[in-house]
This record gives sequence, C-alpha cells and structure tokens, in this order.
Amino acid sequence: MQFSNIIGQQPIKQQLSDMVQHNRLSHALLFLGKEGSGALPLAIAFAQYLVCEKVRGIATPETAGPSLFGDPEPVVAAPMTDSCGTCASCQKAAQLIHPDIHFSYPVVTKKAGSPPISTDYITEWREFLKQYPYGNVFDWLQFIEAENKQGNITASECNDIIRKLNLKSFESGYKVLIMWSPEYLGNEGNKLLKLIEEPPASTLFILVAENESLILPTILSRTQLVKIPMLNDRDIEEALVARGNISSGQARQLAAISEGNYREALNHLNHADEDWLNMVREWMNAILRGGPIAVVKWCEEAAKLGREKQKQFLRYFNHLLETSIRLRVLGEESAFSQNLPPLEKDFALRLNKMVELPQHEALIEELDQAAYYIERNANAKMLFNALSIKFHHIIKDKARVSVW
Repeated sequence: MQFSNIIGQQPIKQQLSDMVQHNRLSHALLFLGKEGSGALPLAIAFAQYLVCEKVRGIATPETAGPSLFGDPEPVVAAPMTDSCGTCASCQKAAQLIHPDIHFSYPVVTKKAGSPPISTDYITEWREFLKQYPYGNVFDWLQFIEAENKQGNITASECNDIIRKLNLKSFESGYKVLIMWSPEYLGNEGNKLLKLIEEPPASTLFILVAENESLILPTILSRTQLVKIPMLNDRDIEEALVARGNISSGQARQLAAISEGNYREALNHLNHADEDWLNMVREWMNAILRGGPIAVVKWCEEAAKLGREKQKQFLRYFNHLLETSIRLRVLGEESAFSQNLPPLEKDFALRLNKMVELPQHEALIEELDQAAYYIERNANAKMLFNALSIKFHHIIKDKARVSVW
C-alpha cells in the first residue's frame, strides 16, 4: 500500500516522509486517529515506504556516487515522498507478506487450550485489510467470527512480539511492528517496555489507536504522537466517486453525513438506495399534521429498520438540520446554497420557516441523544415515540421537554 492509495491526509504523508528524509524518526510512533480517518492504512503505507528499496537507495544510479573511471557524476534525484510500488520489497509489503513488517491486533482463542496470538489469524488479517482497510475492531471481530467473544492482545502475544523483534531483519534495514488497537493491551503490555525503550537497531513500533486514554500510560509515554485528523468532505466525495462508482451529487450527500469517517461513508453507500429524505418528510407530517395514530404507525415502521439503519437515518436528519442552519446564516444566494441538492434545499428552507435557531439546536441535541440510546440497544419503538412527542413540543410550542 502506497501513500497515493490513502484518501487525503496530504500533510501527514509529507510529515512522515520528512521524518525519514531528515533522520528524525523516533523508534516508537503513536498514530492517533478516530475511526474512518485512515490511521491503519497510513501506518501500512509508511511501513512500505521504510522498506522500499528505492527509498533506501539500494543499487540505484542516484546513490552510486562518482565513477572511478571518469564518467560524469550521476544526477542526485529529489528525495522520494512515496514508496516506488514496484521493487520486490514494495510488492511483498503490498501483499502484507514482507518478512520485516509484523502485525499485532486483537484476537480470540482459535484452538482450545492454546493462547490466542495474531499469527493464528494472519491469513484472515490479510484478507480483511484487502476488503476493509478502513474497518474498525468490531468489523474485524465479525470477520473472524468471534461472535460475542472479547478480542484481546495477550501476554502470549507480547512474548511473540519480543521474539520476532529480537531476530535480525531479513531483507530491509528496518523491522517494523504495527500494533492495531493497543487499547486492547492490558497490564501484560508492560512486558514490552524494555523492548520499546531499548529496541534493537532499526526497529520501529507503530501503535495505531483511536483513544489514547485507554492505552497503558507506561507505553504511551514512550511514543511520539502523530495525530491523524478526520477526512474532509471533499476527499471523501472524490474517493466515493472513484471507488464507489456513484455520481458526484450522491457522493457529496454521503460525504456530508459521514462526519469525516470514510468507514461510515461506505456504510451509507451500502444503503444509498434508502430514501431518508422522504422518511423525514413522512415523520414530520405525522408529528405536525397526522396525529397520534400516524405517529405510532411511522414509529412501528422505523423500528423495523435495524439499529445501523436507524443510526444512519438520525444522522441524515441531523445533516438536514445543520444544512438549514447554514442556509439561514449564509442566505439563499450563497455558494453553499447553490451546491445543495434541490430537494434537500427545499426541505431546509421549509424547516427554517417553522423553527428558529434555538429550536434547531434542541432538535439536534435530541437526535444525538437518540442515536446514543440506539447504540446501546434501546427499544426503538419507544424511543421514536418519545422523540416524536419531544419534536412536537419543540416545533409547536417552541419548548424543550424531557420525556425520556
């Protein structure tokens, strides 16, 4: 995987290549980025950059030096900012089989009586990364059919890491360990402290995490932080058009409700045929015009969607509310207004006629809270009924009430 395969994150790519070119590379890095930001693909691309033969200048004319026989001195090429993708090391790294790039990740016991270690799942891991490079731990555990088991990075895994990294590198100048989700590493992670603090020559640890507060402080203090920001909407839109084979208009809508999370954008893409806007219209009509029977009927249908679709629907409604706020502030003649899909713009303008900014804020807060409860397996029918009552009072009475 090359940097060019990673969505967006140009400043981070430049920062990483500069660290190598200017010899400022720490022996332990923490790639800290929220779900869907691409922290894991970036770590893999960085590992490939480190082992690339052309980046390291192995047997290339550019680094050969002046000739002993009077030939002209070779032209020194500019530093490479990405791996070549063609040398033997790059090809192995791209297939996740390079002998000097090791992986550690949460796993469950595969064989009864044997301690779980990452190597047991290396085949599944390679396939997972090919299919879901922006996936999260939940996706991974589902992929290996862990069912309700809790994934962990165990003491046995730590011992295996120590064994691997104390071996001499096979092909490249670096030995790289990419540990995905060190949040799953308990106190047994202290086994790695000496190795992290005094690693063998040219050994690099890359920890890829979402929540630094869940990482052992003893390990956290020994790493150099590399913050991976969320993706911007433009980068997600371009990636969806190029990789998802959808129109730019549809990609723009999906990017807008993904909040910088490419994994979430792909989930939305899988349900792109859902008519969320029409569903919002039906809900508002039931609340404001249809009466209790219409509301109950709508809530029964919404309860059948399933948790993931319910969260996507609520997130889309939030997007519409945010759009209406921007329209109110920027005006109908703004560039933002001109780029909106006509149906979304029409709905946002109608909403602005019914509610003021305080009500917008109240509605957004209620939708966020509802998504929180759905994530925690709340009864969907009761939740949407309660939310409908709240919306009625917020819009009709311009009040905030609590019925949870």
